[in-house]
Amino acid sequence: MKISLGAKPIAPATPVWVVGTYDREGKPNAMTAAWAGICCSKPPCIYVSLRRATYTYGNIIERKAFTVIIPSEDHVKEADYFGIASGRGGDKFAAAGLTPVRSDLVDAPYVKEFPVAIECRLIKTVEIGLHTEFIGEVADVKADPGVLDGEGKMDPAKVRPLVWNASGNTYHGVGMPKGPAFSIGKRI
Repeated sequence: MKISLGAKPIAPATPVWVVGTYDREGKPNAMTAAWAGICCSKPPCIYVSLRRATYTYGNIIERKAFTVIIPSEDHVKEADYFGIASGRGGDKFAAAGLTPVRSDLVDAPYVKEFPVAIECRLIKTVEIGLHTEFIGEVADVKADPGVLDGEGKMDPAKVRPLVWNASGNTYHGVGMPKGPAFSIGKRI
C-alpha cells in the first residue's frame, strides 16, 4: 500500500534547466528552473513555469525569447547559485565566473560553459495560478561536440545533466541506460 504525501508539486526527479534572458537594458541573466520540460514535438516546443515575482519572468515578457541551458554535473554549484540569487541586484554571470553568449537566432543569452543550449522564441503564455507557463518554440539546439555520440546525437553519459529531487531538495546525476526506448517493452 502506498503512503499519501499530500497534494504537493513533487517528483523524484525534475530537470535542472537554466533559463537565459536579457533584461530591458540588455544585461544577460540566468535563472535555474525545475518546472520545465518538452511540451510539443511538432513544432518543437519546451516550457518553463515561473513565478511573476522573478526577474526572468519580466525579461521573457519584454524580449519574447529565452534559452534553456543544460548544466553538467561539473556546474552544480553555479546552477544552484543561478536559482538562489536574483539578477536584479547584480551580474550573476560575473559572480559565477561564467560567460554569456548571445544567441544568433533569438534575443537571449546562453552559458558558454554549459554543454547544451536550446534557443526559444516565446509563442504562448499560460497562467496557472502562482506560476505562468512560458511556451517557447525551439529555434535551435546547440551542443558541445564532446557530448555527442558517433551519430551526432546527445549522449546523456557525456552531457551528465542534473536532476532535482523536489521531495528531498537535492541534486542528482543521471544513471546508466536501462534499455532501448520503443523497443524493450516489446518483450512483454
